[in-house]
Amino acid sequence: MSDDELAAMRKREIGFVFQTFNLLPRVDSLRNVELPLVYAGINSETRWERAAAVLREVGLGDRLHHKPNELSGGQRQRVAIARALVNDPSIILADEPTGNLDSKTGEEIMTLFENLYRRGHTIILVTHEADIAQHARRTVRLRDGLIESDDGDFNGIDVLPIEGPVEADATAYR
Repeated sequence: MSDDELAAMRKREIGFVFQTFNLLPRVDSLRNVELPLVYAGINSETRWERAAAVLREVGLGDRLHHKPNELSGGQRQRVAIARALVNDPSIILADEPTGNLDSKTGEEIMTLFENLYRRGHTIILVTHEADIAQHARRTVRLRDGLIESDDGDFNGIDVLPIEGPVEADATAYR
């Protein structure tokens, strides 16, 4: 695929959730969630409707017009998850999505991911946290950029617990 074709596929098929939320601080939840739809060329009315619907779906229907600094950490992560879901991707990549959250909120986020999985999304989650990794049906453990173990079945939330620093290494994906 060309670079443009790869970018188009990522835009359609993959939603990204980051540990640090990566929300725009000067715009409200609705505008943060709308952003991928802007890049997808969706008209403003449809963007608003889809963004509002997915925010309601993650339990933030009453926070549409709150800016990130007006939200708790768990609410910010829900906005980030809503942003990842707004294009209805088949795959969600989550990098340490509970890393900046207390354990109770982390469990709430994992419940949300489990519900998304049951609805047909593939969830690939990276974590250092053993209690978060226990939610997985399949666990791939990496050490020093290489696969150390691969446990479980292929149907569920895939979690990659990390032991120590990991450098990008193509061999880790073979």
